[in-house]
Parts: sequence; structure tokens; C-alpha cells
Amino acid sequence: MARKTANDDPLAPLTLAVGQEDLLLDRAVQEVVAAARAADADTDVRDLTPDQVQPGTLAELTSPSLFAERKVVVVRNAHDLSADTVKDVKAYLGSPAEEITLVLLHAGGVKGKGLLDAARKAGAREVACPKMTKPADRLAFVRQEFRATGRSATPEACQSLVDAIGSDLRELASAVSQLVADVEGTIDEAVVGRYYTGRAEASSFTVADRAVEGRAAEALEALRWSLATGVAPVLITSALAQGVRAIGKLSSARGGRPADLARELGMPPWKIDRVRQQMRGWTPDGVANALRAVAEADAGVKGGGEDPEYALEKAVVAVARAARSGGRG
Repeated sequence: MARKTANDDPLAPLTLAVGQEDLLLDRAVQEVVAAARAADADTDVRDLTPDQVQPGTLAELTSPSLFAERKVVVVRNAHDLSADTVKDVKAYLGSPAEEITLVLLHAGGVKGKGLLDAARKAGAREVACPKMTKPADRLAFVRQEFRATGRSATPEACQSLVDAIGSDLRELASAVSQLVADVEGTIDEAVVGRYYTGRAEASSFTVADRAVEGRAAEALEALRWSLATGVAPVLITSALAQGVRAIGKLSSARGGRPADLARELGMPPWKIDRVRQQMRGWTPDGVANALRAVAEADAGVKGGGEDPEYALEKAVVAVARAARSGGRG
């Protein structure tokens, strides 16, 4: 989700969208353009790349018009602007033109930091568009997408959607839109499964869930499907490790309500309930043995072995055995 500063007027003279998440950057631009066209349907929009903004370009685009038209000037990848053009932009920030909204898209790193600092000093309306690298961030994004439509989706449905789609926010947003358009009432895990069966089965988390539940045959089937559809082996070992560690954490935690355990262990309450169901049959020795097997597989898929697929199959079988027998046999 894009985060905004207190100055939340899309028609502010300057909007600064900072980050590397393309969907959020595009939405920041769309919000400004929509607001401008709501104020004036004839708003002129100029969407420019750095090579299209030369010294003098900004002055030309923002010069007074005989028709006093509203204008939105978007400069993408502003961190790549030339030094002379940056001087022009900084000069403009000191005296912005009326009826013109300038939107600067900046990656937020060290490159072009002088322009970033100048825009902030000029009182820019800032929209944070950080890259969502953590699963928890993508899960929060999906929940927010459903809330924005006024529809409800269960926590399990949101998690299943993230597991099925992956890290691409555009695809996640598109999936939410499709579900909202096609399904009435609350969207649950079964609905997500019907719409994204092939993709959900290819999820690394599906492999892990079946393995920690002791369902070796189903876990191996999901593993082969995952590999056939291009899921990276390292994602599968990561999911297996997360699944086993979650069981270890919950088994060693003191009893309590899901909400209390969620705070203690850093898991959402619904996941506490799921892991409780998965941990039947596990023992501390089983957890230790399973983690060793996953670590060996991880080394194998990262170059330590000749056959990553075989390494994964061994790990899946070992985890499923640990789930059934606590690591014995």
C-alpha cells in the first residue's frame, strides 16, 4: 500500500512518489490525474521519461497559457535526470506555476538524492511506494485491496491468494478485482482454490503444508507440479523451513488464546489455528530431524548437490515422516 504524508491533496503543486513498486507508482500518478480531470475535464497530461526532459523542457511545459488550462506534468525516474535538468526542476520548485501539478517519481536511493531532498524541502505531498519484498506486506496489500472494494475475504482466502499468485502486485490486484466481480458474498479459501487451482497447487507453501501434515504422496505430487510450472527450488526449501519452524515455535510456546500466541510468536491468529492442526504427531526430535533434512536440501539446491529435484524429494519425505512419527524410523 502506498503511504502518504499529511498533505493529502492530489492537486498540491508537487507530488513526490518515492519507491520502486511500479503498481503503487502508477497508482500515485493515476490519483493525481483523476483529481485534476475531476476539477477540469480538459486537463492536459504530459507523462515523461528522463530523456524527454531536457534543460528548458520544464519551463516550456509550465509557462503560462492563454487558455489558463490545468496541466499535470509527470516525470518518471526523476533520479535519472541530468544535472542541468535537475537545476531547472529545483528552480521551478521555488516558484511553482498555478493550475499545474508536477509529479516526480523517484526510486528513493542515493542516486538523485539532491532532487529528492529539494522536493521534500519545498513541501511536496509525498507518497511512499516501497517494494513489497515480505510475504506479510503482500498479505496486507491483498487485505487492503478487498477493503477498498467494500468486500470481505477471510484471512485464509487472502493467504491462499498470495500463495497462489506470488509477489507480483499487479497480478494480485487483478486477482482481487476478478474475485470481487465474479463472486457474491464473503470470499473464502474454497473460492480462491476454484479460481486458481493450477497456480495454488504449484505454490511452494502447498508443498510445505502437505509435508508437515505427513501427507507424503500429496506433498510429492505438489512438488513435481511446482517444479514443472517453474517454481524456484529455493522457494520450496524456504517454505518447508518456515512450516517446520512454525511447528517448533508453537510446540514450545506456553498455552493460550490464538491472539495471545500470535503476539508472542509473530504469527497471525488464523495461522496459529492452522499450525495447531498440523502439529499433531510432531515431537522435538521430529522438528530437529526435519530441519536438518531441509537444511541439506537447501544446500543441495544452491549448488551443493548434483540433483536439486532429488534433494527436494528427500526433504519432503523426511519432513512427512517426521510429521507422522516424530522423526523415528
